[in-house]
Amino acid sequence: TGSSDPYCIVKIDDEAIIRTATVWKTLSPFWGEEYEVCLQPSFHSVSIYVMDEDALSRDDVIGKVCITRDMLAEHPKGYSGWMSLSEVDPDEEVQGEIHLRVEVLGSQGSRRLLSCTVLEAR
Repeated sequence: TGSSDPYCIVKIDDEAIIRTATVWKTLSPFWGEEYEVCLQPSFHSVSIYVMDEDALSRDDVIGKVCITRDMLAEHPKGYSGWMSLSEVDPDEEVQGEIHLRVEVLGSQGSRRLLSCTVLEAR
């Protein structure tokens, strides 16, 4: 039909912690949702999976973006820009990108405060 029913799943080190609402019938979703999560100092990555909800079969994975600990080290004040989705299943074609803003807000004791905002997707 030329559209999707996208939602996102956020995983920290492969553990799903957040599922956004589904935005129906669009290729340019806007969620407007905010979540606060405590990252353990030993975390390795935060992954955002973009999914397509399907009522008749298993939901499709559109793609994912992975923010690694190394990426944060390369951008100590944060990052803002478009990141292409990467494939999760090598047999599936991936098209799309996410506009992210990742900011290091400071620290509380031994923990750094990280803000990750998905501004838009296409």
